[in-house]
Amino acid sequence: MNTLNPSSCSVALLAGGKSGEREISLASGKGAYEALREAGYSVTMLDPASNDDLVSLITGDFDVAFLCMHGKYGEDGTLQGMLEMIGLPYTGSNVWASALAMDKAKAKLFYTQNDIPTPLSITLHIDNEYSLKEIVNTVGEHCVVKPGTEGSALGVFIVKGEQEIADAINQAFDIDTEVLIERYVQGTELTVAVVDDHDTTKALPVIEIVPKSEFYDFESKYAPGGSEHICPARISSETTCRAQDLAIRAHKALGCSGVSRTDIILDENGECWVLETNTLPGMTSTSLLPDAARAAGISFPELCTMLIRDALKTSN
Repeated sequence: MNTLNPSSCSVALLAGGKSGEREISLASGKGAYEALREAGYSVTMLDPASNDDLVSLITGDFDVAFLCMHGKYGEDGTLQGMLEMIGLPYTGSNVWASALAMDKAKAKLFYTQNDIPTPLSITLHIDNEYSLKEIVNTVGEHCVVKPGTEGSALGVFIVKGEQEIADAINQAFDIDTEVLIERYVQGTELTVAVVDDHDTTKALPVIEIVPKSEFYDFESKYAPGGSEHICPARISSETTCRAQDLAIRAHKALGCSGVSRTDIILDENGECWVLETNTLPGMTSTSLLPDAARAAGISFPELCTMLIRDALKTSN
């Protein structure tokens, strides 16, 4: 197959799944479907939550899987492992990198080992006891509590004081068996997408996020008008280069491929702090990755083609 000829490439577009981000995944799938069709690909949209669709995926004559999955069972290496088993190339990172990036606590260890600044944190497990005083002594009383392996800001709380911390931990444990508590960093929210194009890993323009709520939560991410995306971000050229360099370093430290998007806080002293890296960024009409690509002169269909080209190159 000629990878530069979309008309000869049959794409299985995977969206939906069973995570708490199912509806967002379906919205991403719809956006990517339209872009792939515009680029000339033959596209079949399949939902991994459907047994019939899984059979179609396994038995179908597809050249590549285009992943628009978010959250557990889709972004955490589970689906990637199945695709490896059936020998179908797929967009995005491999099993290991997907699982690592999804586990926020483990990802932070790799950031630290690679001299990537990230806020101090402590990790709790549902079966273990914890001390609120120890938490406050470690990360401070103003902190962020979030599930260890969820995305889209599901179950994320910015809290202050032992009582608020305790309440947030209980709510986070309703979502996940691991909870990350991180020192709160006040500042400007930035995000930087990274793409692998041919043999080059490059960062797209930095986006500044101005959420309408306290922080970039679920509603800010996906509700129309929930946040303002300013691209390029209103930061100095030096800070831009710093943020882009950190995003590329995070991409490489976690072993990502194809695409990633790293969230960063620029604090009041001009320091950048890496929060997390997403291996399958959203593809909805309000998503950050398509926004950044457009700012770099890359259309949505061209972006999808880049991801497919990388998936097919990686599989060879």
